Amino acid sequence: MLKPFQADLHIHTCLSPCSELDMNPREIVDRARERGLDIIAITDHNSAENVEATRRAAQGTRITVWGGMEITSSEEVHILALFEGQDALRRMQDMVYDSLPARENDEKTYGHQVIVNEFKEVLGFNTRLLIAATGLNARRILDEIALLGGISVASHIDRQAFSVLSQLGFIPEDLRFDALELSPNVSKAEAEAKFASLKRFPWVSFSDAHHITDIGRKATTLLIKEPTLDEMRQALMDSGGRNVFWE
Repeated sequence: MLKPFQADLHIHTCLSPCSELDMNPREIVDRARERGLDIIAITDHNSAENVEATRRAAQGTRITVWGGMEITSSEEVHILALFEGQDALRRMQDMVYDSLPARENDEKTYGHQVIVNEFKEVLGFNTRLLIAATGLNARRILDEIALLGGISVASHIDRQAFSVLSQLGFIPEDLRFDALELSPNVSKAEAEAKFASLKRFPWVSFSDAHHITDIGRKATTLLIKEPTLDEMRQALMDSGGRNVFWE
């Protein structure tokens, strides 16, 4: 039986240098519950080190937590990589870490990159320059996500920076994203008028939350059987009555 699941699959924690420090796993899960969300994904910049803590924070709640990252390609295109299993996510993270520039984060310039547990306790700081572009081009990133069984989403394609359209001007045929994300700043009617030529891709919209109050400000409904990545994949393909929709 198909059921609607409210999903916000673009959420940053305090590990992302541009995110607020109160974006810890416990506060994120509590806010997701308040907003009536069913599925969330933790998608920090070029790292996944706060995913497991968020999963632990969600234990005993109705919230399903998927792991992910927002990876910055060598062209400075932001790409959401979503995974269900921790092994695939860890392998993707290792590849991303190996491709980051050999420079440390400047906390005064970019902000702190905080690793925390489910009890809001600070475990340490990631010293890599997570805000930087990786040495992986967009096509390589999409290929690796697919090989690892993940879902790839082109982040906030309507934005004037760090989107596939702002950086490349168009979406090449060999960039086979599983979906395109529209930011909360654009309505569905505006998106349909502006990006009509991109209807060959499924569309989703998430919050891109960097602040607690942002969580759930935009969500996509997944009409699926259960909150699994495979079910979402089938919904993106409009398989067996499954679907995705947002307003």
